[in-house]
Amino acid sequence: MPKFNTLFLSCAAALSLPAAAEDIKAYQSFSGYTGLINTPNAEVQLKGTADIGYNNQLDFRGVEYVDGHNFIFSAGLFDGLEVSGQIASSTMHDNTYSIEGRGQIRDLSFNAKYQLPYIPKNWFSLAIGAKDLGGAANNYETYYVVASKELWDFRFSAGIGTNEKRTGKMDGAFAGIEWQPLEWFSVLTEYDAESVNAAARITVPKKWLYDIGELTFTSRFYSSTDFSEEKDTYWGVNFSLPLSDEAKSNYKPVEPAPYVAPVSTKPMAKVNDHGVGFIHTAMAPKLAEQPTALTLANINKAPKELSNANLGDQVQQLKDALLNDGFENVVVGFNTSTIFINFENSVFNRNNVDAIGVVLGRITENVSIANKHFSVQLSKSDLPLIAIQGNIDNYRAFIERGISPDLNIQHGRASIPEGVVWAGKAQASPYFKPRLTVSPVLSSTYATEFGVFDYSVGARATLDIPLWKGAGINVAAQTIIEESDDFEDRKVFDNYSLDEGIVNASLYQTFALPFGFYNQTQIGFYKDYFDYKAIINETAWLSPEGRHKVSAKLGYFDFADYRATREYQTLSYQYNWVEHDITLHATGGNYFYEDSGYKLESRFWFGDSYVGVYYQDTESQKVGVAISIPLTPRKDMNVTRYGQLKGQAAWRTSVGTRIGNDVNTLVFNEAYAPTSSITLDNTVFNKGRLNASYIYNNLARMKEAYESYK
Repeated sequence: MPKFNTLFLSCAAALSLPAAAEDIKAYQSFSGYTGLINTPNAEVQLKGTADIGYNNQLDFRGVEYVDGHNFIFSAGLFDGLEVSGQIASSTMHDNTYSIEGRGQIRDLSFNAKYQLPYIPKNWFSLAIGAKDLGGAANNYETYYVVASKELWDFRFSAGIGTNEKRTGKMDGAFAGIEWQPLEWFSVLTEYDAESVNAAARITVPKKWLYDIGELTFTSRFYSSTDFSEEKDTYWGVNFSLPLSDEAKSNYKPVEPAPYVAPVSTKPMAKVNDHGVGFIHTAMAPKLAEQPTALTLANINKAPKELSNANLGDQVQQLKDALLNDGFENVVVGFNTSTIFINFENSVFNRNNVDAIGVVLGRITENVSIANKHFSVQLSKSDLPLIAIQGNIDNYRAFIERGISPDLNIQHGRASIPEGVVWAGKAQASPYFKPRLTVSPVLSSTYATEFGVFDYSVGARATLDIPLWKGAGINVAAQTIIEESDDFEDRKVFDNYSLDEGIVNASLYQTFALPFGFYNQTQIGFYKDYFDYKAIINETAWLSPEGRHKVSAKLGYFDFADYRATREYQTLSYQYNWVEHDITLHATGGNYFYEDSGYKLESRFWFGDSYVGVYYQDTESQKVGVAISIPLTPRKDMNVTRYGQLKGQAAWRTSVGTRIGNDVNTLVFNEAYAPTSSITLDNTVFNKGRLNASYIYNNLARMKEAYESYK
């Protein structure tokens, strides 16, 4: 204990001092939480950042320290909370059922730490945490509380933990000191409740790595532990980066104001009755040719109020600008008070809110006549998605000076203004133009008895061809690029190796129904280890403000080569907590492999990426973490007459572990419902984010999108 007294008492004294220092950087420890070497501090990972780490100090079942492998992924989910997953393994590829691998460890664990709020920063920071939550074999289960205080170039930490490790690490009082004399260099020393350790840390600045992230190297060069294999030196490397540059935290928040529509006036010209209401863009050329409607071609014969050549020129310039941006099915019209625009977004495929921001910005850029309003309709294959109204001068003030814009946002259809003058016919039809999406595909296992990471990785090409209103053909094919030994033929994971060739081909039809309902049906061929003829139907309802979404999905699969069938029926609910960029999901029902139960998931969004934490209970109970990232530029190439090539807007992978059982047996494909890339969530709901609430809370991103791509 004497070796501990000096360190602990100095930390306790520092925590009681009133002065505060400049922020000292916090990094991932060897144990998977933000901290020093073996011990935590009271800091947590910043919201919206991820850290990928590796170190070779293996805590072997809490008995001794040996040379092994620790792989750690951690993320800051929201202010004050970090979660991480850790794989600890003696070797990378040894089969632990074999003689060579007998006695080895290969463990997957989950960790969490929460920094308590409401404590003034000039006092100290306080955090509570847990290591190795859940799971069947809790080799590293630890609970702790820790306080930290920054003074000058130092951070002092002290806390207490509890566990049942034989080494005694984190079982009792612990303390540590971090000294950061330079931005890129720090020295660490700690007492981990069993031994004194020391390390040095060097950081490669983010600006040296093209602002992608920070690279950190840590070396533990001294330890007084009695539980090491006569080795003092262990090392680790970490790479930390933001999950998204489009996260809300990167923009100055803007509060929207209510929009007051212009007073209705007697129309100068009337569109036929069948054109009032939602504008079907396929009908727009016909409407423009009706004798009761006006177009720019005969604008000089219109009443004086509409024969403003300057406004006609500006509207035409606006339409040309939208076409140059790559938007499709563009229809532009105007009357004495309002500019009307209908468009479809095929270029900002990561997020429709970027497309809306660019369109609204283009209006302010091209229409300079005072006291005009706009009415914008976003559609998809002639289906109405969302309508936005506002005042052009007011929105221009938002673009130029950041003044809160007055907007009215409604889900579904917009109305054509009375007395509309069409700027020509609808242009850039989306139909019969192929869109090819290329993306990676992965089947994998983590921390099993057969290896740290086994995989079958391939490339998938998905071809989508819109045919008519709400309909199209979708075909996906894939090929294997590389597999680990255990996924090869007649090996243990051979049954879960990727299929090659065409994996699905379907005809789909989507309908927009009254009262916020949508329906989508797919009929075609699906390959899921076997060949199936299938029909999938999905019906979804979105609340007017977009907070709540309920969907029911039914799938019927008929074996192509056997007299047998499979089916699934699921009911899902989503709550969109837009103020905190969180969506909450619950799904229950009967699944494809004849298991039944439910799955709960919380998704923490950072721009167009998210980290999901889930729990499922069907035939077995599992908890896990998922990550979804875009694998395509923020703006894809424009669609040409030959089609479009793009990447995947949201690529997801996950890792989970079984809980509630004494044996951590592998389970595959539970709570599983096969589908294609064509879903209502992808094609209509912008991954659950195309609604008034989301747009109101992302006005700053809309402004930034226009300024970036104008």
